[in-house]
Amino acid sequence: MILSVVAYGSSVLRKICEDITPEYPGLDKLKADMWDTLYNSNGVGLAAPQINKAIRLFVVDTVQMVEDFNDEDKLRYPNEQPIKQVFINAQMLDETGEMWSYNEGCLSIPKVRDDVQRHKKIKMRYLDENFVEQIGEFDGITARVIQHEYDHIEGKLFIDYMSQLKKRLIKKKLDDIMSGKVKTDYKMVFSK
Repeated sequence: MILSVVAYGSSVLRKICEDITPEYPGLDKLKADMWDTLYNSNGVGLAAPQINKAIRLFVVDTVQMVEDFNDEDKLRYPNEQPIKQVFINAQMLDETGEMWSYNEGCLSIPKVRDDVQRHKKIKMRYLDENFVEQIGEFDGITARVIQHEYDHIEGKLFIDYMSQLKKRLIKKKLDDIMSGKVKTDYKMVFSK
């Protein structure tokens, strides 16, 4: 089932999310619905707060993104290892490597994009979809998408990385999103 994406302005997007157990009600359906919602919105990652659940769960699929790389991207990210994965109760262990910039957007903040500086490599502890503990190391675009989704379960948004000047410049867009004055190709729910 395709779920509505929570728009900027909702308090759930600013919550530090709670760990879950395998007994979390309707978890298998929730994971399936998150995949459906992700693909319906043409995203590469989706975190539970974006569908109004303050839990430490997110999904990432960078396979299509990497397969669609143009020649320049292939040269820039020659060793990119795409993933399709569920992350439960994730904890960032390390962020290393050079800081690099990439233009990011967010399903909860439609029509707003900006260059964000992030570390090139990360190391994370998480539970996979079967609640088996994993320690994974990721780099490049895949690490970036994971960092973006991890920020969501920590109550942080990509616009938090913007300068005060840029935040002032997009204030009208953010106000329009909060009041529901934005059109998307996917279902959204706006805060009142």
